[in-house]
Amino acid sequence: MAAAQGAGGSSAGPPGAPVSIPGHSSSTAVVVWEWQDEFGRWRPYRGDVCKFIEQGFQASQQKGRRSGSGLVSSSISLGHADASLAPYVIDIPSLTQFRQDTGTMRAVRRHLFPRDSAAEQGIVWEWQNDERGWFPYEMNVCVFLEQAHASSHQRVDLGPLGYNYEVDLVAQVQTNKTTRFCRSVRRRVDNPYPVTAALAPLHTGTGCSCQQCWLNGGTGPITTRFRHSMTNFPSSSAAPQVSGRTTSVSSSSVGFVPYNKPALSGARSTPRLNAQSSWALPQAGGAVGPSTGLSTSNGVSALNLPVKMSKPSKLNQALAAAPTDPEAVVKKYLVEVKGAPADEDCIICMEKLASPSGYSDACECRTIKPEMVGRLTNCQHSFHMLCVLAMYSNGNKDGSLQCPSCKTIYGEKTGTQPKGKMEVSTFPQSLPGHRDCGTIQIVYHISRGIQGPEHPNPGMPYTARGFPRYCYLPDNEKGRKVLELLKVAWNRRLIFTVGTSSTTGESNTVVWNEIHHKTEMDTNLSGHGYPDPNYLDNVLAELAAQGVTEDCLRK
Repeated sequence: MAAAQGAGGSSAGPPGAPVSIPGHSSSTAVVVWEWQDEFGRWRPYRGDVCKFIEQGFQASQQKGRRSGSGLVSSSISLGHADASLAPYVIDIPSLTQFRQDTGTMRAVRRHLFPRDSAAEQGIVWEWQNDERGWFPYEMNVCVFLEQAHASSHQRVDLGPLGYNYEVDLVAQVQTNKTTRFCRSVRRRVDNPYPVTAALAPLHTGTGCSCQQCWLNGGTGPITTRFRHSMTNFPSSSAAPQVSGRTTSVSSSSVGFVPYNKPALSGARSTPRLNAQSSWALPQAGGAVGPSTGLSTSNGVSALNLPVKMSKPSKLNQALAAAPTDPEAVVKKYLVEVKGAPADEDCIICMEKLASPSGYSDACECRTIKPEMVGRLTNCQHSFHMLCVLAMYSNGNKDGSLQCPSCKTIYGEKTGTQPKGKMEVSTFPQSLPGHRDCGTIQIVYHISRGIQGPEHPNPGMPYTARGFPRYCYLPDNEKGRKVLELLKVAWNRRLIFTVGTSSTTGESNTVVWNEIHHKTEMDTNLSGHGYPDPNYLDNVLAELAAQGVTEDCLRK
């Protein structure tokens, strides 16, 4: 990938050296890249991963300056920085992280901090969940906690940063100010975050109503229904705009909105692009005003495209699908329970089940109340029903649910694969490792088209490179079983999706989803061929994880 190669080249400079930007007088600062999870919380990447992302970002800026077009279209494969992050690619112009095997898209953001902050030292503060796993606070909070720690404060209130918590730095305990529920916290030293050039003065205090705090107001998980009443900003007659990007700040009097909650309307979860950053990426041209449409990487508002035409079009057809009623789906798979355990958490909003849902201010529903608790019928895991509604509405809305705790699938999970054709044939030649049988050949045909509401950019075209695609299975009993299950997965639109190619970096193109195929016959040097004694068992497990099992064949 071009971005990865540029990041690894000598032009990026020695480790830790700030990158200067010609034509600007600048000081240096520490840069931290963060991604937004499904609950709206910002999670910092590790220091070494941030360094790799920043090198790719700077390489993209340099190419854009040379070409005179601002940021060039480029992407960064995180697998080059950490093998465990191999499925993830960051698209630089749209500030979006894309997971290649699932099609999941997350917003990312870039924040600058002073050189003497916790970020430069690699200090991260973390909180412990119910499964005793540790999760980092966003870096804004880490810096705030470290400043208090260095000043020998015993207790700090995270309210000014948008959290409904107090932290005892001596006992290392976080307390919910409403419910008084406590969690452990810890201070950990990791790799330092990279240094870069800063084009504006840094604000080092807690949140206030200055422009930088206003634009950087996307802080983390405030898990009470009173979260928006803690800090209020004054009204502004001219809301600050970010050049080339859609802004979510209105000109009316607004309260402090800590993060974007998933909406209950619209189609598939679209990347919530972070317009709330004063360090937003520079774009060519002047500033643009607010748009009611979906912002795309080329500045077009996808939902504002002219879709009313004199006769039916592919665009109209793609946007015409109506989602399954979310409330009906939630009530179908969850049974309401009375008297929720006082000490049990909802792992979606992290509030106690005995308390109202943390999504009560974002999800308004006439039939599902914030205090209602439901239990999934098969796995028996319990959640706020309103939280499950928010989760479902933020996903594919295909009529199925997946337990966020154990991943049990309820209903028939479907994907976002574009229309196409699957052909099957056999021939007598054997595959390496399967000399006792012939070969099954699968050919997938998909053509370019218009993205539907379930895709990343509804209404925009998508490409289909490399089709038809040829895949191979041994023509034995297990291979034929895999074939029949792949047919089910094809009919459920699970084989391919629309996203960003990991090999070319191209966005809005058809890519493999999370079911691996063998596309070569005679060698396995690339990992995509034979012999591979574990492949059939592995692909059966991948199919089962998508709800495609032998039970589907019996039906």
